Amino acid sequence: MKDLEKRNRLCFGLGTVGRDMFYAFEANTLLYFLSDVLSLPVWVFGAASMILSVMRIFDAFNDPVTGLVIDNIRSPWGKFKPAILVGGILSAIFSVILFAGIGEGWVFVVVFGAAYLLWDISFGINDIGYWTLLPVLSSDQKQREKTGAFARICANIGLYIVMVAWQPVTSALGDTPQVWFWVAVVIACVYLAGLLIPLLGIKEKRVDPEKQEPTTVRQMFRALLKNDQLMWTTLAMGVFMIGYCTTVNFAVYYMKYLFGDEGMYVVLVATVGIAQLGTLSVYPLVARKLDRRKLYTLGTVLVVIGYVIFFFAEVSLVLIALGAVLVFVGQAFIQTLMLMFLADTVEYGQWKLGKRNESITFSIQPLINKIGGAIATGIVSVTLIISGIKVDGGTVDAIGSQGQLIVKIAMFAVPLVMILAGYVVYLKKYKISEGFYARMLEELQAREQCH
Repeated sequence: MKDLEKRNRLCFGLGTVGRDMFYAFEANTLLYFLSDVLSLPVWVFGAASMILSVMRIFDAFNDPVTGLVIDNIRSPWGKFKPAILVGGILSAIFSVILFAGIGEGWVFVVVFGAAYLLWDISFGINDIGYWTLLPVLSSDQKQREKTGAFARICANIGLYIVMVAWQPVTSALGDTPQVWFWVAVVIACVYLAGLLIPLLGIKEKRVDPEKQEPTTVRQMFRALLKNDQLMWTTLAMGVFMIGYCTTVNFAVYYMKYLFGDEGMYVVLVATVGIAQLGTLSVYPLVARKLDRRKLYTLGTVLVVIGYVIFFFAEVSLVLIALGAVLVFVGQAFIQTLMLMFLADTVEYGQWKLGKRNESITFSIQPLINKIGGAIATGIVSVTLIISGIKVDGGTVDAIGSQGQLIVKIAMFAVPLVMILAGYVVYLKKYKISEGFYARMLEELQAREQCH
């Protein structure tokens, strides 16, 4: 059993490397591709940016329906792997179309909008199917923490490969639309190749299709809305992700327009990446010493201190690095905890409502990521325009002190308020402590024995 757990943990984690390379490329460079590489007119850039925000929010509410479909899949390969495979292939195709820069004017806007919506839907299918495997692999909280932390380490390796490499690689190759297209093709291929690891390597506990009870639309709403701990987790995760995504999306602009050296963006990302990977490596050890409430408090304190330093840090690369490390180390703790909270609400929903709905429950994760990313994109896009960075024909080389202050408020003050709001929601409303979860699991096991 232990060998199988180790194999599943390894395959589940390694599969996230290519996935997060793929997602990070779209999430963190697409806006830059539109503003700086294609050099779109302001109205086309504004329309495309609006599409990024509106389509993410629109598709986010489609994710529970995707979860419902996955929960009702009956196949010899289980419920999750077919979704991972189909969603992976489709999202890779639509990602390449996004970076193809097809058409001009309204033709570009329409093609881009359609491709983005279809990319969002198909990646959501893959994402829900993938992360729903986590609560299926083990119901033991400590095992979940080990698997979740290892998956986050692998995911961050993929994330930071892209975050560190995209700017120097595209610049070295000429930074043309054609270069970006072929980089997108390569990353899509890496993504699909990486999916073979969990698809072929993981052996999860499967429900016999003959015994699998279908879930109706009414039951889907019940599984979501009647699971109060899932709803509070959703709110806490949602406001956290708005803050997190906003700060990340501003990073390249911060280094260019406030620090004054865009080339040092790579150094900043590499520093943050090493710090986050180190944090995730020691997460299981820290989690043994501190309960989840204390760990969340520690993460939040680090974030607050980091943002305060970061706000005044543009005069020194050392201060920038210190502020960024504190912020992203704290966020690494919080993000891993959020994943654990979400996994535990699967059993809570089963305990409270009498039915287990893994995919519907985990559909909340991409929903939150999309809404958080959509609002963050909106914040960044509006800030680029009102701060004077984005003009017709591309971007300016420098902005004044007023524009810099606008960027700092949007990048640091707004996210800090969001992250603190998520922490308050957790403290006041989340009740699945380690002891509560253990008692809940015992009761679920007793119910199964009675049946």
